[in-house]
Amino acid sequence: MKSRFLRIFTLTLSFFFLTGFVPFSIIGPSMTIITSGNLYKAGAQLIINQHIKKETGKDSLTFIKEEINKNLIKDQKKIQAASFNEELRHLVEKRISITRKKIEHQNLQKLLKKRIKVTRSILDLDKITQ
Repeated sequence: MKSRFLRIFTLTLSFFFLTGFVPFSIIGPSMTIITSGNLYKAGAQLIINQHIKKETGKDSLTFIKEEINKNLIKDQKKIQAASFNEELRHLVEKRISITRKKIEHQNLQKLLKKRIKVTRSILDLDKITQ
């Protein structure tokens, strides 16, 4: 009985490796059966893998890797946008403070000219020449 099982197993295994036909969707569940001995878990894994492949056209590992990469790219874009927004906010605040200083300086100059004019008119300095 063991020799017959061994012969069938050897022929099947040689068929897979010599013809290049190794269905990768079966390797995962078969490894699950070998390592854990849980047939239900292996069956569920096979069904899930086949469903994912039918829905997306990709195997489960490729599908998961692509989804993780999409999320990483989105996170990187958010970080770049946040840093861009921070730089833009800093630049705008800097320009606002510079503009405020210029306006305050202009207002101070106007006030100073007005006070000089009022003082000259009070003292009648416009009529006096040097």
